[in-house]
Amino acid sequence: MSKLVNPHGGGPLKPLLLEGAALKSELAKAATLSKVNVSSRESGDIIMLGIGGFTPLDGFMTRADWQGVCDGMKMASGLFWPIPITLSTDKATADKLKVGQEVALFDPERNLILATQKITEKYSIDKAHECMQVYKTTDIEHPGVKMVMEQGDVNLAGPIKVLTVAEFPAEYGEQFMTPAQTRAEFEKRGWSSIAAFQTRNPMHRSHEYLAKIAVEICDGVLVHSLLGKLKPGDIPAEVRSEAIGVLIEKYFVKNTVIQAGYPLDMRYAGPREALLHALFRQNYGCSFLIVGRDHAGVGDYYGPFDAHHIFDQIPKDALETQPLKIDWTFWCNKCGGMASMKTCPHGKEDRLLLSGTKLRKALSENETVPDNFSRPEVLEILRKYYASLADDQKVKVELKGHSAA
Repeated sequence: MSKLVNPHGGGPLKPLLLEGAALKSELAKAATLSKVNVSSRESGDIIMLGIGGFTPLDGFMTRADWQGVCDGMKMASGLFWPIPITLSTDKATADKLKVGQEVALFDPERNLILATQKITEKYSIDKAHECMQVYKTTDIEHPGVKMVMEQGDVNLAGPIKVLTVAEFPAEYGEQFMTPAQTRAEFEKRGWSSIAAFQTRNPMHRSHEYLAKIAVEICDGVLVHSLLGKLKPGDIPAEVRSEAIGVLIEKYFVKNTVIQAGYPLDMRYAGPREALLHALFRQNYGCSFLIVGRDHAGVGDYYGPFDAHHIFDQIPKDALETQPLKIDWTFWCNKCGGMASMKTCPHGKEDRLLLSGTKLRKALSENETVPDNFSRPEVLEILRKYYASLADDQKVKVELKGHSAA
């Protein structure tokens, strides 16, 4: 009997990806159906549904689900869920579709049908209401708000059948792991207590410290990188993966850390996204989610520890996966190492506060980055990446000058 946490909802994993004869049959049918274009965010959600990451959902939410999730973080069935998982289209497309009709969900960026859907409901929403409830703002400069406000005016509810996980296995190899695969790997290693470390950045010394705190109290850590779309300026997944890989190899005890990735786009929903991160990490088999400063935040929209507080505001039985709340961490010159507000008695003049934003800024401006900010092997990979950006920019300038001549 497994000692891992149960999938969300208490039942078995529910991957919606078809295989074998069922897949072949559905692919043939999909080619004959009307197409509905999906956004990058919706594509990630479809693939996550396909691999069982959003267990126990069977597709995109109804209006009652949307309302319940926005206002009380629970679906019409009573199931805890912190962020709406919805599919939208424009009014002209929706007007041509009927309830009960099956459609092909088409990703125009990939030129690929990802899934089929049986439409059970067509409905409109108050987008501003969703933004205020989920993102705590309607500021269009917030990337999550921008996504919601730019989506279609009609939502399509209904179960889906997923036909492909797109390029992820080919592009990321063994690093792209499904919930069934991470659970199998944890079982194989004899792990029962696992902490997930959510990241969209390369790991600097503060991240390393957080993961090592978790290693002290758990059997292992899953460093779980987002493989979907980020905001401009963030470091791409393949560079991040290489940097994390060398850090694990050089600075962690063997067989205490697994690096893997998942296919979602960032929503930047701060506290609500922290809850979603815990929910799907439960499906991946993790008992804890490391929650540090400004988890899933962007700009100054959320307080630094709002993602800690929100876990105290939900029902105790909402999630089996629990937060591992860790205070502000930094390098302290007087302590001579990494510390947190709970362990360091010294003043701010002795502390070097670390952040992905600071690291990206220093590297992009070719500034010196001290070893107590990031490991030298990691910096080497990141400097190479930023140098390639500078070279690309030089080439563009040269080409522009040449064409002008």
